[in-house]
Amino acid sequence: MTDSQLIMEIKQGNVELYSELMRRYQRKIMAFVYHMLKSSGMELMAEDICSETFYKAFRSLHSFREVDASFSTWLYTIARNTVLSELRKQRGANLPLEESGIIPIAPPEVAPEQAILRNEKVRMVREAINNLPEKQRSALILREYDQLDYQEIADILGQSVSSVKSLLFRARSSVKLQLEPYFAEQVFEGIEWMTGR
Repeated sequence: MTDSQLIMEIKQGNVELYSELMRRYQRKIMAFVYHMLKSSGMELMAEDICSETFYKAFRSLHSFREVDASFSTWLYTIARNTVLSELRKQRGANLPLEESGIIPIAPPEVAPEQAILRNEKVRMVREAINNLPEKQRSALILREYDQLDYQEIADILGQSVSSVKSLLFRARSSVKLQLEPYFAEQVFEGIEWMTGR
């Protein structure tokens, strides 16, 4: 059955078919929500927000019209709005990592120095992505993590394809600019080490 056929059946009262729609999209929506939250260090909430997204979609399914958007675009939009709502709620309640009880653990085969460097790079990239304006951050996550095409991103964000390309260009440029000092410092330290200074 296509999404359209499933939705028609669900609207006619076969609500048990909604689990099939969830099965089709759960991994993609979960990944999107996870990456949206990861930049704020709230990825542990991804499962709850994913469930809330599917609940909201189910409650609003009667108002879904395929002429306005595909089901997947509509679902991503609900997920995005749910994440943004949660981020607004949590904005003032962020705890430092030390107080959150989360202890990052390196795999045993990784040397401690390498794990520290990798964790530092990941933290810096997250921070750089988190510093982006919301639309740039969403576009970057949808493109780089969820591998959506420009048209799908445009539909989810309510933008034109050219606007999405512009958002992505600005997002990538901003992340690169934010990270340049860190990587320039590493290169400089490497040169000092090689020359013995």
